[in-house]
Order: sequence, then structure tokens, then C-alpha cells
Amino acid sequence: MFEIQPWNPEEYRAQTRKSSLIVVAIFAVLGMGLSTLAVQLFGTPGGDNLRYNLGGVIAGTILTAAILRGYLSRQPWMAAAVYGWRLRRSLMSITNAMHCVERGVAAGDPPAMRLLRFYHLGLAQMYRLDGNSSALGQMLDEIDRHKASMKAKGLDTEQTRLHPGWVEEVKVAFPARGK
Repeated sequence: MFEIQPWNPEEYRAQTRKSSLIVVAIFAVLGMGLSTLAVQLFGTPGGDNLRYNLGGVIAGTILTAAILRGYLSRQPWMAAAVYGWRLRRSLMSITNAMHCVERGVAAGDPPAMRLLRFYHLGLAQMYRLDGNSSALGQMLDEIDRHKASMKAKGLDTEQTRLHPGWVEEVKVAFPARGK
């Protein structure tokens, strides 16, 4: 389950910049170091060593991803980046089923309405964290209309949690046309 949590946008951006720079530095060192090592071990002086350079960069990418996933993602200074990644993944899971969600909302289905409300709250937070106030401003009317329709049905509008099965439930209840 994913839960929207309060973040200060300036603090979020500062933390994500810091963690991004650290990950880029790790990748640069690994990619260049492994490329150099591969050329020295397997390459020919003055020859075409592109495949060894490329192999070193690919190995550096794989190693950086493994370090990021296995160790760095659990570090406190990575919390903002991990949160942003999880929020984006949650929003993307809903975006991928948005046609089903919209059909459910049009039918007045409470789970679909809750899912769309979570989507609106999550997207609004993502826009605030990213400093994208113009995109948020364009959505406010839609967000307010949906919130009002939820209130009219007596549904809780504070949908800050995304339960793992909600998207699948809505997809099953309102399948894509032609399926």
C-alpha cells in the first residue's frame, strides 16, 4: 500500500538533487572505471576499443542500479527520491487504467471514485513537489468537481492511501472496450 505523505517542496527538491548527484557520481566513477579497466585488460593499444568501452559503461550501469536498489535506496538521504519514485509508480498504475477508472466514475462506482480522488491528490502533490504550479492550476476545476461529487455521495474525500487491489478491481468491474 502506498500512502501520500506531507513533504515540504523545497526540502524535497534539495534532497532529490543531492541524491541524484550522488548516484550520478557513482555511475560516472563505475562507468569510466570499468570502461578503462576493460580496455586495459582486453583492448589493443591504438585499436578499436569501442565494444570494451561500451561493455564497461553497461557494466557500470548494471552495478550502479544494483547498488542503488540494494543499498542506497534504504539510506535516509534517499527518502525523498524513493518517495517520489513510489508516488510516480502509483500514479502511473492508475494512468494505465484511466479509461476504466473514468468509466467507473461516470457510473458512480465508489471504488473508482476513490481511486480517481487518490490520483488527483497524488498528482497535485507531485506537481507541488516538482514546482509545476501551471499544470496543477489547469486541473483544479476537475479536481474540485470530482471532490464535490464524492461529497454529494457521502464518500470520504481524503483518499491518501492506494490499496494494491483497487486498480485491478476497477479494471475488472469496468473492463476496456473490446475485451
